[in-house]
Amino acid sequence: MKLLSYIKPDGVKSYGIITEKGIIDLRNKTGLDTPDLKNFIRVKGVAAARQYLSAPVDFRADEIIYLPVIENPGKILCVGMNYQAKREEFGASTTAPTIFIRFSDSQTAHLNEIVKPSFTEQLDYEGELVLIIGKAGLNISAEDACNHIAGYSCYMDGSVRDWQYTWFTAGKNWSKTGGFGPWLVTPDETGDPQNLNIKTLLNGEIVQNENTSQMIHPVSELISYISTFTQLSPGDVILTGSPGGVGHSRTPPLYLKKGDVIEVEIESIGRLTNTVVGA
Repeated sequence: MKLLSYIKPDGVKSYGIITEKGIIDLRNKTGLDTPDLKNFIRVKGVAAARQYLSAPVDFRADEIIYLPVIENPGKILCVGMNYQAKREEFGASTTAPTIFIRFSDSQTAHLNEIVKPSFTEQLDYEGELVLIIGKAGLNISAEDACNHIAGYSCYMDGSVRDWQYTWFTAGKNWSKTGGFGPWLVTPDETGDPQNLNIKTLLNGEIVQNENTSQMIHPVSELISYISTFTQLSPGDVILTGSPGGVGHSRTPPLYLKKGDVIEVEIESIGRLTNTVVGA
């Protein structure tokens, strides 16, 4: 099942199920006072959406404007250096997961624009598998981690390299540099999160090509580790790290520029597409 957030043709924000026939508007169908997908997951859980799978569609996909899958996460927790090739490119040596944060207003949606800040010529691409928390938890065991996942999606974790210095937060939070979408896919459809092909394409050319089996810290371990120091809540978002092949590590470097089309494609999930514009 695929769930998404969007703006309806009448300009009102909503969320629903996307099928081959079109979009089933859950906010309208349920009659619940849950204004967004995060709150629907918190109140009802993603499984509650299944009863509406056979309902008539409300919109065609080309009638809506996509929003980030979770527009207002309580937390966006990002894992750095989680693939060996990426660690080698950046000379990383720590064995513990490298954690940094994004803010919700740094995100943009599928088919929307990535904005290259005017302050930099070093906006880099990083394609990532992202998971959305469906059930609250603290000190979650790795064995129980799968029970806390609502679903998976694609993320383009845009990085302003010359603002990263020796930390990550400043380079990761420029407005509209984090592409998130197109939708959330529930775990029963994605299968094993540690066996998904992940690609990043720049203007149609593959620039990152890896399998999530190459993660140093798998999804279950990341949830367990993060939940030791902060309680995870429904709608929280965890970026699981980017493979090697980023533009910063190439010779010469390959940075995003105005007019570029950057895409992140993950097996069993879909393809996130964004166009780069100048600030």
